[in-house]
Amino acid sequence: MEPARDFSIWGLALNADPVVQAVMAGLVLASIACWAIIFEKAVRLRSLARDVRGLESAARNGDVPDKANRGLVRAVLLAAAGEHRENDRDEGRAEIRARLERAMRAATKTELQRIEGGLPFLATVGSAAPFVGLFGTVWGIMNSFTSIAQAKDTSLAVVAPGIAEALFATALGLAAAIPAVVAFNQITVSLGRAANRAGPAVAELAKLLARNGGEPPQAAGSR
Repeated sequence: MEPARDFSIWGLALNADPVVQAVMAGLVLASIACWAIIFEKAVRLRSLARDVRGLESAARNGDVPDKANRGLVRAVLLAAAGEHRENDRDEGRAEIRARLERAMRAATKTELQRIEGGLPFLATVGSAAPFVGLFGTVWGIMNSFTSIAQAKDTSLAVVAPGIAEALFATALGLAAAIPAVVAFNQITVSLGRAANRAGPAVAELAKLLARNGGEPPQAAGSR
């Protein structure tokens, strides 16, 4: 009597065709990498939100809270300080403001681009993983039909195991793609909102700095 097939997740993976197993392994690794990126971006977006609040506080009150004087705020203030050192005494307030704002906007863009690292991978997995899983499924079903033809038996007991193993590849592809797509969209929206909030704060801070001759504000606790 033929032993019963193992239809658990582990059993389906072990009994699959080598090509299907390779597809499954690749999808599992891609999923793990996606989740690592997602958790890393969640931490960095939380820090970014705090930094944006610090930047808004600097623009509104003319000082920088100690806890916000890092990350985005630090990069923006360093850019302003660099422009302040290059201050031309013949420049008017409007020219100083435009130069400071341009430098701070460039620093803001650079900081946001650093957080974008890994997003192309999420987008690639989100779009390609279902098709990779489908490839594994098609390959597995082809092998199943070949085995059916060789056994000359079309009973469900012969057909079901191979098809189940093949369809498991598609399930893994969807399991990798869905979180990647959701995370990519959420991270992109969060970065866009942060940029929209930082823009007016940078403009207001540039106006404040131009009024003070280009001198960057100090941290509130350092005064």
